[in-house]
Amino acid sequence: MNQNNVKIRLMQTGDFDAVVAIDEKILQTSHSGYYSMKFEKLFKSKDYLPASLVAEQEDGTVVGFVMGEIFMGEYGIYQEEATLVTIGVDPDYRQKGIGKQLINEFMDHLRTLGVKKMYTLVGLEDAKLMHFFSANQFVPSKTINLERSI
Repeated sequence: MNQNNVKIRLMQTGDFDAVVAIDEKILQTSHSGYYSMKFEKLFKSKDYLPASLVAEQEDGTVVGFVMGEIFMGEYGIYQEEATLVTIGVDPDYRQKGIGKQLINEFMDHLRTLGVKKMYTLVGLEDAKLMHFFSANQFVPSKTINLERSI
């Protein structure tokens, strides 16, 4: 698709292991339960449109992914907003433009579904992720995320 020989395609159920492996490689811990829930929602719920993509090498190896959600409201009318839930690029394939390619294709895909705005959350202490999103035209939202310890 571009100079890095990676193509972007819609995520499929068979991508589960690759997504979990990439995430574990990045975070040094397994979140298979989390991704199991996300894949269940993505592929079995009628309340969500498919809004998740993978970056795949020519040999079929998945090297990155982006997952998002678009809620389908009553009568099939969906919101014009989506949420980018998680993004990951295999650390061995970073600095090759794959993350940017995933974001751009993700935005194009959402645009075809009628989405006008996308949101995501980033921890204030995560400078690398803040820089990545800033470099990909994300700006601080006009809403404030509030929390309360219990």
